[in-house]
Amino acid sequence: MVEFMKEILLVLGRILTILPLLLFITLFMGKRAIGELPIFDFLIIVTLGAVVGADIADPGIKHLPTAIAIVGIGILQRVVAKWKISNRTIGRLLTFEPTIIIQNGKFLNHNLKKIRYSIDNILQMLREKDVFDINEVEIAIIEANGEISVLKKAQKNSVTLEDMKISKTTSAISYPVIVEGEIYSSVLHHFNLNEDWIKQQLSQRDIIDIKHVFFASINHNLELQFSLKDESDLTLPPIKH
Repeated sequence: MVEFMKEILLVLGRILTILPLLLFITLFMGKRAIGELPIFDFLIIVTLGAVVGADIADPGIKHLPTAIAIVGIGILQRVVAKWKISNRTIGRLLTFEPTIIIQNGKFLNHNLKKIRYSIDNILQMLREKDVFDINEVEIAIIEANGEISVLKKAQKNSVTLEDMKISKTTSAISYPVIVEGEIYSSVLHHFNLNEDWIKQQLSQRDIIDIKHVFFASINHNLELQFSLKDESDLTLPPIKH
């Protein structure tokens, strides 16, 4: 019983000593290390968590080497952060490049697959940016930290009701009706439409096989917007770090 209590007191003592040290090192590393979390900084945080967790949970681990490891990790992060700022080549090696995933209202299937994002992921991220219709997007980019940046088409930029001199408006929202070649019949039924209608719409745009459609959406005006699985004809701007 005495040994058990000693172990409990030892663990509590380690928590009281190691957490203030971890807080100091985190503040030392700076806001950047805990804000955007680029890949290297993410690895640093994970490593710190592993070191501290092992030290707290296992009384058999010597305490001083853990403290030295934490200080060393913090110094390493600061050194690498300075290298990334002073040398763009090193910066590119230690992080991801921005990736264009929507161009002129069309999903870029190849780029989505490359960064392993699903359509659902992107639609959710767009909604968080107050974009409910992909046709409003001029360009959307997944940044190095995994966040999305969106540039709306010029005619889709937000204006106030006062600017428009109107008292009421209808928000633009579209609903996915085809995802990776699969038709969402429930969405068609909501608009009192059927598969023949959507096939006819695609046929008018020289698309015979629905399997070639990566994504399609429909709005309340029954306007169909679609992206093909192969949008190789689109010209993408050279966006880099």
